[in-house]
Amino acid sequence: MRYPVPDLPAGTRRESETEVEKSRFITWICHAPDVASVTTLLAEARRVHPNASHHCSAFIAGAPGEQNAIGFSDDGEPGGTAGRPMFQVLDGAGLGQVGCVVTRYFGGTKLGTGGLARAYSQAVSQALAELPLHHVTERTALRLKVGFAGEAEARTWLESLAVPVTAVEYAADGVILTAGWPRDTAIDLGPLEARLRGNLALVDT
Repeated sequence: MRYPVPDLPAGTRRESETEVEKSRFITWICHAPDVASVTTLLAEARRVHPNASHHCSAFIAGAPGEQNAIGFSDDGEPGGTAGRPMFQVLDGAGLGQVGCVVTRYFGGTKLGTGGLARAYSQAVSQALAELPLHHVTERTALRLKVGFAGEAEARTWLESLAVPVTAVEYAADGVILTAGWPRDTAIDLGPLEARLRGNLALVDT
C-alpha cells in the first residue's frame, strides 16, 4: 500500500491559525509514525499555550484506514464537536502517519455544537492545504539467498523494480539479501531465478 504522509522531520510541526467569532484556533500537525509522536506534540502545545481554553487532538498513527492506532479528544469541548470532526478531516484526506492538535483560545462568543464542529474541521482543513507530503510504501522483508557470483545481478534486478536492499549477510556458501518488497505487489521471483539459473532461494525469516 502506498499512501501520503506529512513530509516533516521528527520532532517538528507545521502550524496554521484561523479565527472564528474572535476565538483563535491554532493547528499543529506532525508526522506521527507512532502514538508517542502525538503525545509529544500535545504536551508541547500545552507547554507553549498554557492559558488556552482547549487542546483538542486527533491522529492516525499508521496507514489510512488504520483501526487500532487512531484516536481523538475533545479536551473539554462538548462531546463530538472537536476531536471527531478533526479526525474525519484527516481520514477523509487519505493521509497516514499524521497527528494534529488544535489549540483554542475562547473569544467570548459561544459557537454552538454545529459551529464548533465546523470551526475545528476548518482549522484542520486549512492546515492540510499547506502541508508538504511524501509517499511511503508498506513493505514486507524478503530474505533472498544467492551465490556470490549472483549478488550483483540480484541487486540490479531488485533496483530495476525499485525494491530496496535493506540488509546483507555473507555466509560461507552465499549471500543473503534482505529486500523490502511492496505489500501491494505479488511476489514473483521467476525472472530473477531465470537470470541466476536457479541459484536462488527464499530464506524463512
